[in-house]
Amino acid sequence: MVEYTRVLRASGRLICILILSVCVWPAAVRAQPGTELTAPTQAFTLEEALQYASDHYPTIKAALEQVTASTADVGVARAAYLPRLDAMWQANRATVNNVTGLLLPQSVIASITGPPFASASGDTVWGSAAGALFSWEPFDLGLRGASVHSAEAAVSRARADEAVTRLNVQAAVGVAFLDVVRAEQALNAADADVERRAVLGRTVHTLVDNQLRPGAEASRADAEGAAAQTRVLQARESLLLARITLTRVMGIASTGTVSVVASNLMANVPIGSPPRVAPPSHPLAQSQQTAVDLARSQEEVLAHTDRPRVYLQSNFFARGSGADTTGFVGHGSDGLWFDRGNWAAGVQVVFPNVFDFASLHARQAASAATTRAERARYDETLLAVSTQQQAATVMVEAARAVAANTPVQLDAARQGELQARARYDAGLTNIIEVADAQNLLAQADYQNALARVDVWRALFAQAIAQGTLTPFVDLMRAPAGGR
Repeated sequence: MVEYTRVLRASGRLICILILSVCVWPAAVRAQPGTELTAPTQAFTLEEALQYASDHYPTIKAALEQVTASTADVGVARAAYLPRLDAMWQANRATVNNVTGLLLPQSVIASITGPPFASASGDTVWGSAAGALFSWEPFDLGLRGASVHSAEAAVSRARADEAVTRLNVQAAVGVAFLDVVRAEQALNAADADVERRAVLGRTVHTLVDNQLRPGAEASRADAEGAAAQTRVLQARESLLLARITLTRVMGIASTGTVSVVASNLMANVPIGSPPRVAPPSHPLAQSQQTAVDLARSQEEVLAHTDRPRVYLQSNFFARGSGADTTGFVGHGSDGLWFDRGNWAAGVQVVFPNVFDFASLHARQAASAATTRAERARYDETLLAVSTQQQAATVMVEAARAVAANTPVQLDAARQGELQARARYDAGLTNIIEVADAQNLLAQADYQNALARVDVWRALFAQAIAQGTLTPFVDLMRAPAGGR
């Protein structure tokens, strides 16, 4: 039995050496001179991580540019109040054959003025023309104002969407950051468990080697130690994956690595909570409200599109031709200079298409339905925000209750483990009782390590539910012990 135990122990050690060799060898190769590829490491507190993501994440940059584009559209809408001044000049060489009769409006045949000659001619002459048209709409019946209001509503919508985007990015960063902290605490607890198992294993093997304990106890100790080591490997994997996620949500290049600074969080569990914010003030609700306002403004634009428009206009133009009414065709540069000039001033009233009422009525009905749909989504958003706030409050209360209970659980587990070890050393119990006690201690240590982080996670979720992180940042800045 003793020989079997020794063989089993030697095999276990050989397996451990092989595993360590596989894990360490690639790192050793990378560490050789001339082959080292060191990725830049950046350390962030939670507040710094939130600010970094706000300044660098591509989605937020895109949302800000959308605000800029919407603001420019307001300028375009306001430009409709300005007068227009169109000018032109042209010179051409063409024949002068004209006929009497009507030509329906079209865009293919060029227009020609002047009386028809007695016979057609293939001769060509120069023609010239220049003119300017000044047009101003001094007042309207609300169309331009409705268009400006619609553009301003689009700006408000873009700004609200940018706030929602920023909040979503910060929410992802905060969750990822606290996941890294949680993974670090879990790894620390797993390392402590491995150390305890190693101490027990050495003691058990000494007793077995001296034939004071059966070899099965050494096997049990080795199995418990290997299981603890597996948990360490899994915890380290979780930590690496959590750091990769944090790097991505912060908008850092994939070649960089991130570490977290969470000493202030682990030393401080605040007793306060972020103040409650009314659901209509949440960025999601405000964004949906701007969607309702934008739909209403588009209704307003359609309500003014069937109204007449009044223009004050002034026109000046001059023309020249190398031919006259007698049929004379000039030579050289005749016609390149102007022969006659005219000016005009007047008022023009433009009426919209009278038969467009059916299409306009349909568009107005569609716009009204869109407004009602957006209003229904707004009501749904208020319901979702209110429910999220209630759930976050429950999470905070539960996390604080757990954080208050885990120290008691940990202290009892430590006492149980010490007592089990003492009974084992005195020969009053076997390895099973000690292993069970260490399992309870490992679980209690793990839960206690994560309980403090979970309080911060719940407080962060509550801040996201309130729609603002400012009070949460104030809690992080509070002195140890909370406020």
